[in-house]
Amino acid sequence: MKLYNLGKRPWDESQLIYHALARLGREALCLVSPSAPYVCVGFHQDVRQEVDLEYCRSMRIPVFRRDIGGGAVYLDGEQLFFQLILYRNNPAVPSGKGPFYRKFLKPVLDVYRRIGIAADYKPVNDIVVGGRKISGTGAGEIEDFIVFVGNLIVDFNYEMMSRVLKVPDEKFRDKVYKSLTSNLTTIRRELGNAAQEWSEDRLNAMLSEAFQHLLGPMDAAGIDEPLREEVNRLREWMTADEWLLQKRRKRTGRDVVIRSGARILHRVHKAKGGLIRADFEVSDGRFRQLAISGDFFCFPKEAISLLESILEERPVEEAMVVLGEFYARGEVETPGIGVEDWMAVLTE
Repeated sequence: MKLYNLGKRPWDESQLIYHALARLGREALCLVSPSAPYVCVGFHQDVRQEVDLEYCRSMRIPVFRRDIGGGAVYLDGEQLFFQLILYRNNPAVPSGKGPFYRKFLKPVLDVYRRIGIAADYKPVNDIVVGGRKISGTGAGEIEDFIVFVGNLIVDFNYEMMSRVLKVPDEKFRDKVYKSLTSNLTTIRRELGNAAQEWSEDRLNAMLSEAFQHLLGPMDAAGIDEPLREEVNRLREWMTADEWLLQKRRKRTGRDVVIRSGARILHRVHKAKGGLIRADFEVSDGRFRQLAISGDFFCFPKEAISLLESILEERPVEEAMVVLGEFYARGEVETPGIGVEDWMAVLTE
């Protein structure tokens, strides 16, 4: 297996290299970070629904669609990427996503612990500190290879992440920002001034050592001519609008994943009695910060505030029971809106 310890590279190469390695049939570990910021969206996303393209253009922030799944994310040089490319039939690859993530996140977990951060593995694919995510990871298939990508988060621009996303309104954007700061942490946030001693080179060397301890010795490699040619070939179509602007299934609402078990949602449902909108967080399976609005009628009008309060901190799986009780007392009327409409806006 090859080790590509590349350090800072042009923003597009930080994505194109692992796509190229898989297509060239090379098992490898690539350590890289972008020299400029950009936004990266998952293969299955519709970029026009997920990203504020006008804002990104005005700020000269490029947008890239990768060939594996996951969500939209703002990336910059404060995030150190590891990209593991393994042949699908490699005996080192466990069957099942749970065992896979548990095995290949261990080197990352070890690095965090070595620098003094008490990180833990949280299924399925998160590393957390005190409940806050400190590594974004995901896996997908390209050709005959499994590609596992993730990062060490030295620092994170919470404001820019919340700004590049396309959201229904500024109130929702503020929810995203607050949830990010509550649920995502960084090396600098955890270590303070002590983070300065852990340079990019030093952290990459530790990642290299930890992955080789797991997978065996790797041969150091650089960007040779075949790899350069494949990167250039991929750049032509993976940075073209035809690739970036592919249309996906139109969604109603918005769903921003903050970490495993924490999402910010905006849902819209057209009932007979009017349009219902709901902005809320689902954290560890419970409703939080629910805000309901729309052009429906409700008697008494204060009942919606009551519904918001009784759902707060309740498990999502209990929504049907709570709504049944809400109407069972006979004190609330919502003409043209029933339990099934609330379920449509409050659950998947």
